[in-house]
Amino acid sequence: MSKSPAPKSHDERLPSLVARRDAKMARSAHRYVRGSTQRFYDWLATRRGRTAPAGPAIWICGDCHVGNLGPVARKDGVVEIELRDLDQTVIGNPAHDLIRLALSLAMAARSSNLAGVMTARMVESMMVGYEAALQARGRTKSSRTDQAVAVQALLKKSRRRSWKHLLQERLGAPKPRLPMGKAFWPLMDMEGDAVRELFSTELLRKLITSLFCREDDAEVELLDAAFWVKGCSSLGGWRCAALVAVSGASKREAATGGVSLIDIKQALPACTPHAPRAAMPKHQGERVVTGARHLSPYLGERMLSASIHDRPVVVRELMPQDLKLELDLVPAAEAAQIAQHLATIVGEAHARQLSRDERRAWLAQLRQRRSKAIDAPPWLWSATVDLVGVHEAAYLEHCRQHALAAAARSSKRPSEAFG
Repeated sequence: MSKSPAPKSHDERLPSLVARRDAKMARSAHRYVRGSTQRFYDWLATRRGRTAPAGPAIWICGDCHVGNLGPVARKDGVVEIELRDLDQTVIGNPAHDLIRLALSLAMAARSSNLAGVMTARMVESMMVGYEAALQARGRTKSSRTDQAVAVQALLKKSRRRSWKHLLQERLGAPKPRLPMGKAFWPLMDMEGDAVRELFSTELLRKLITSLFCREDDAEVELLDAAFWVKGCSSLGGWRCAALVAVSGASKREAATGGVSLIDIKQALPACTPHAPRAAMPKHQGERVVTGARHLSPYLGERMLSASIHDRPVVVRELMPQDLKLELDLVPAAEAAQIAQHLATIVGEAHARQLSRDERRAWLAQLRQRRSKAIDAPPWLWSATVDLVGVHEAAYLEHCRQHALAAAARSSKRPSEAFG
């Protein structure tokens, strides 16, 4: 059987990318929430969505769901849990990050078949962690001892990983070529030329050689590049993986011959509501990098903005320690502890940007009109309940439409399309 011809434009890639995204979102209600950022912000624009208080205008994540937190390595190899995907970052209302995180935790709890009361306890625990971070001036990392077992295990795994683990996971084995197939597609000629031009710049060489295990004057050679079919909500955007060789590989990198994996991701305009007259970079890639440096310093220092054929992009080297926190199944015994810990991370990211008086004022807003029924802001609980209903209904409809579309493509019955 002959292979399908390579797409002649990015537009020709889109049908396959959309189908993959829809399939991922159909796997669970929690995954649907992760891939439906626009629906969340459509709700925020409604009358019910506008009940959240206007918090201080700071850099926010904009897509603060569970999967966008996880271990992140600093240039010197130190690892902490941070926000790890800042595509939607803007100067906006921190209440939006709290609502998005509460929705994500609630849907994870429902996907884990936890009792409904556990969602209320998770929202309460969220506020305990978030408010503690504000009170501690955003400097609680060194003294944090209440990490859930699931989080501790992920951090331990992260700190043990090497470059060999990373390449084995992404490529199947450390090798100087990207395996074409399901995850990697050939670049078009003009895209390949633009990537080679990008890797010829001194700025990119300095970014790659800035890691503590490399010499500052090391040479960087582009070995291979391909279109990268990766992510969920980002499917449809342009993305590229590049393999590079760095001269003088350290002992840490010896097993891979100094081969590293670079992620080049298109920076699309954010759908996050931003503060009026917010002074943000006009270049979308620079917006993402600037937000990352405020919210996730370990990650932000490893990022660079650029342009590929008028597409704003963000470039970063993937490090072995960078992992996603997957909570498809939330253990009941740790649900509240996980919620508290993740909200502490978000609170730290917000608190670093606020003065003492701003933190006190924001805390006072958060603590207004608490009820005896739930120790959390009433607007946060109401938003969580409303959004769970909105997304549950939308998820079921998405599954129906995806099943019909998949069946039409493969001549299967709709009920078989998920098999």
